[in-house]
Amino acid sequence: MQRIASWSGLYLRLTLRALVSPRLALDLLRLTWSFRARDWYRRPPFLPLPPRDYMRWRMFTAYGDEAAVPSARDVVNFARWRRETMGL
Repeated sequence: MQRIASWSGLYLRLTLRALVSPRLALDLLRLTWSFRARDWYRRPPFLPLPPRDYMRWRMFTAYGDEAAVPSARDVVNFARWRRETMGL
C-alpha cells in the first residue's frame, strides 16, 4: 500500500521527533522562523507562515515537483545542515 504524504503528516512527524530531541526542536524552530513571510503580522491569518509561491518554488528546485512534500528525514537533515554549516 502506497502512503500519501501530506503537510499535516509531516508536521506531526516533525513535532514528535522534536519532543524527543530538544536540539532538533531548536533547529526546526529556527528553520521555520527563517521561512516566514515578511510582514506576516500585517496580513491575515497573522501567522509567520511561508509564502505559498516560495514553498512551491523550494519544492520544485529540491524535488522537481511543486506539489512535493519532503520527508521528515530531509527536513531534519536540512535543519541540522543549516546549523552546522551556516552556524544558525
